[in-house]
Amino acid sequence: MVKHNHEIQKCHFHKNWDTRVKVWLDQPGRAKRRRLARQTKAARIAPRPTAGALRPAVRCPTIKYNRKIKLGRGFTLAELKAAGLSAKHAQSIGIAVDHRRKNRSEESLQLNKARLEAYSKNLIVFPRRTSGKKLKAKAGDATKEQISQAQQFTGKIQPIVKAAPVVEYAALDKKAVAGAAYRALRVARSDAKYVGAREKRAKEKSEKAKVDAAKAEAGK
Repeated sequence: MVKHNHEIQKCHFHKNWDTRVKVWLDQPGRAKRRRLARQTKAARIAPRPTAGALRPAVRCPTIKYNRKIKLGRGFTLAELKAAGLSAKHAQSIGIAVDHRRKNRSEESLQLNKARLEAYSKNLIVFPRRTSGKKLKAKAGDATKEQISQAQQFTGKIQPIVKAAPVVEYAALDKKAVAGAAYRALRVARSDAKYVGAREKRAKEKSEKAKVDAAKAEAGK
């Protein structure tokens, strides 16, 4: 313990602590840069959607999570064929394709087929050339009226809507409410535990009764 006005020995204060401190003081600036980057990208890819390509609805792997549905990497070739699209054409109109993924059930195939059909129904395909002498409209290209009314879509494309769980309510029985639930559970547990011993005891008792009856008849 230091006493009086003496010098403190072994002062380890020269550790350059200020170079190892991490702060997050530029968070508002980062948020502004991200927002401006999103706006710049939206203007660059206009009139394409800002969210990118359409993704399929897939289930998470493993038994623990396979009840959950999320957006996958891309549509399978079977799903594109069922919707009447080729892989090359699908990629040109903003549909993600994953040739490695496989359909393990008819349910997933029909679900993603419906997603592709809904996307194709709402899709407005701009023609590649808008002027020229040999300009010919291709099959599936939008008309001038549709092009004039088109607006850039912002947000997720066909997001997965999770259905709210349905809760069913049952009317309570007055007899069940009035009875002792805990006692009923204990009695049921006891009956299940001693069912074998009670059957054995009843069997031995019936056999003993038969033997006693036989002895009584022999004594007569």
